[in-house]
Amino acid sequence: MSRRALLGAAGIGAVAAGVGGGYALGSSDDPPVKPAEAALPVPFTGRHQAGIVTPAQDRLYLVALDMTSEKRDDLISLLKDWTRAARKLTAGNEIGVYGAVAGSPLGPPEDTGEALGLPPSQLTLTFGFGPSLFEKDGKPRFGLDGRKPEKLTDLPAFSGDQLDPAISHGDLVVQACANDPQVAVHAVRNLVRIAFGRASVRYSQMGFGRTSSTSQAQVTARNMLGFKDGTANIKVEERRSVDEFVWVGPDDGPDWLVDGSYLVTRKINMRIETWDRESLQGQEQIIGRTKGSGGPLSGGDEFATIDLKAKGPDGELAIPEKSHVRLAHPDTNGGVKILRRGYNFVDGSDGLGQLSAGLFFIAYQRDPEQFIRIQKSLAGSQNDLLNEYIVHVSTGVFACPPGVGRTGFVGETLFA
Repeated sequence: MSRRALLGAAGIGAVAAGVGGGYALGSSDDPPVKPAEAALPVPFTGRHQAGIVTPAQDRLYLVALDMTSEKRDDLISLLKDWTRAARKLTAGNEIGVYGAVAGSPLGPPEDTGEALGLPPSQLTLTFGFGPSLFEKDGKPRFGLDGRKPEKLTDLPAFSGDQLDPAISHGDLVVQACANDPQVAVHAVRNLVRIAFGRASVRYSQMGFGRTSSTSQAQVTARNMLGFKDGTANIKVEERRSVDEFVWVGPDDGPDWLVDGSYLVTRKINMRIETWDRESLQGQEQIIGRTKGSGGPLSGGDEFATIDLKAKGPDGELAIPEKSHVRLAHPDTNGGVKILRRGYNFVDGSDGLGQLSAGLFFIAYQRDPEQFIRIQKSLAGSQNDLLNEYIVHVSTGVFACPPGVGRTGFVGETLFA
């Protein structure tokens, strides 16, 4: 039984699958009521995978996995099983034939059931392949000789990194985004369950309060430092920028990755208590924007054009030379841009009783070199002033294949 059917049976209404969705239905005499947009499904099929330029949802659950089997057939069967499940999950349905409650009472349910009664909540599932899926210890894996993209290599070490290998890299990655955390957790939980015997979890990360808007219709959210984050991010409506900076093109190679993208992940711990003792003026000088409106220190509102040459009343640069905004700006990095989809996180308290929190950075780009160029500008104590308050503790880079049609499976082009 689908979650939508269950909603209808409970008199709450049914959400139909597809673009634009259906309507919540009451009695036959009642006019249809359109459900909240945040609860609608996002189509799983398409030229590109959903969850990349999809307007960023409020919640994240990302999981990286390692293959425990070295059989090519097991990898392909896993991707096929994941695709079948993803089609159902993103539409708001239970997985399997009998779902969570309609099967035999003497056996384990096919679906874990914690999303029963919940709408799809714009759930998207995005899949990617790490460098280690193609080769390990210098040896090719899964019959993928010559299939590894030249650009798919582990990111270089950056000054200031304190990376933990246990929460970095991975053969496979699944990014689940939704407007309800339980829907995202349910999806990942069931995909991990399906992978049993073929792949196991390497690490996972939950996130909340998206820190980058990916649509002009979205309000810019704030990060754990209290500043608006991602104001100048690429927006889905900016077709030219999306094509130029996000999607792998026919001339980029390899052919199987065309219309896909490269995913970079970085877990960034923030020294929250130290930051909270910094003056307001100091915080704004470090970031390069005002804390209230988010406007650049060169003047204007949040979306005002940043003037890197503007000077303040004292004759000094209005946006300091080592401010985060200046060093991350396209004009400082040869015009390079990336599409950010980061999320805040709080992992409780650390061993010193301080908040273990920060930003789980996510970026999509046509070429990982785009991120590398920007991060080289930012990294190191001699560069970005913000480095005194943050530390990168995990890293990952993945090739995300193109989308799938009504048939086929995620990554099918890799095995063609």
